[in-house]
Amino acid sequence: MPTARMLLLAWACFASLSHTALAEDQTATSDPTNLQRPTIDFYRWQEDWSVLADPGLRTEPGDAFKYISLSKTNPKSYLSFGLTLRERFVSVDPALFGVEGGRRQSYLLHRLEFHLDAHLTDNTRIFVQLENALAPGLAKPSPVDANKLDLRLFFLDTQANVDGGLFKLRVGRQEIAFDLQRFVSVRDGPNVRQAYDAIWADYERGGWRITGFASQPVQYRNESDFDDYSNRHLTFSGVRAQRRMTATSELSISLSEFRQDDVHFLAASGNEVRQSIDVHYNGRADNFDWDVEGMKQGGSIGAKNVDAWAFGSLTGFTFTGASWSPRIDLQLDAASGDHNLSGNTVGTFNPLFPNGYYVTLSGYTGYTNFIHFKPSLTLTPMQDVKLVAAVGELWRQTTHDAIYAQPDIPVPGTAGEPGRRSSTYGQLELNWNATRSLAFGMEFDRYFVAPALRRAGGHDSDYFGAEVRWGW
Repeated sequence: MPTARMLLLAWACFASLSHTALAEDQTATSDPTNLQRPTIDFYRWQEDWSVLADPGLRTEPGDAFKYISLSKTNPKSYLSFGLTLRERFVSVDPALFGVEGGRRQSYLLHRLEFHLDAHLTDNTRIFVQLENALAPGLAKPSPVDANKLDLRLFFLDTQANVDGGLFKLRVGRQEIAFDLQRFVSVRDGPNVRQAYDAIWADYERGGWRITGFASQPVQYRNESDFDDYSNRHLTFSGVRAQRRMTATSELSISLSEFRQDDVHFLAASGNEVRQSIDVHYNGRADNFDWDVEGMKQGGSIGAKNVDAWAFGSLTGFTFTGASWSPRIDLQLDAASGDHNLSGNTVGTFNPLFPNGYYVTLSGYTGYTNFIHFKPSLTLTPMQDVKLVAAVGELWRQTTHDAIYAQPDIPVPGTAGEPGRRSSTYGQLELNWNATRSLAFGMEFDRYFVAPALRRAGGHDSDYFGAEVRWGW
């Protein structure tokens, strides 16, 4: 993790820039009718509680701790405390469709986070978040299921107007996610979200945004308190250019490098170095919207070369004038597998840091050696209530490679076996944002496995999850 000296050096380098007031980030205070309490955000560090500088808006219990002024003249200088609680009940069949045995398990995933957001000036602040994640009832919790007590986030960020644009710098343990989080995510599906010990900088001017980062993804342990770590044996860095094409569309290109020592794939073992180029285009036109992404990977694993690829698309149309505002989505994804496990080139795609939500929460499906087709229907029977029904079809890109589970775990006994189709699944979801700070969700998935999995010892599998999220 970056040291305190790094944080102080970064702060000193840019403090001279940050005295300029940033009009882009100012909340209008002259007209009280424009002020409202923020909604609890997926990223708690993005919330702005400076609106509570107005005593008239401090109407809820605990508001005395949501805004503690640090300056008599600057309402943007304040301390804010917060809590996030997520409780999820899970009932799920064994992993890998039961190929390795096991029985159905029902358990609770508990996650409690406490944070302090210290806005030292208009443009410089320190954010600290602690996490307690437990998995009562789960027989063998993994590091993504349980983390007794640890430092989840701790970073300093600052920003300033530079040459007509906005420059931002963030140093420390932080969250990194791109777009729909197909390949770079905060991994909210499991109990322990992914953080990165990183240096992050970006510059926005006009329709352009240029980002660069260097990170060591945090490695999680559950042996004792404050035992998480990061080191040079797993690194992820890159640069990204985004361009606003129209008022409602954006194009981005990313170049990144992923390094991990001592890995084991079906076709190769050794130190892994992957260079990836990612092109992403999203936008909307009237009731139609789209999100399309492609990634090409090169590099090496041990003595073998890497040549892999992936594609993802999600398009939708919303019938805004109809009852319940029906929305139809069509999802099409694919990722390469290895056509020759004994050859000199590894074709198995590495999904890097994928978001399990993108397919289903069950974790049965990995974004590796697969083709995925999923139509879905979303209905909104009440404000802030959404119902989703979907059917997904899954195939292997090549039968020479295995069927994979989340994130890239091969199902034993499937590599080289006949049968491209792996499974068909049905998915039902219910999501309700009850208030600004309280939300409920449920998901049921049913997978019907194809002969390729049955021959390996797999069987049809179910997942059910119900959760409540509360934030303060």
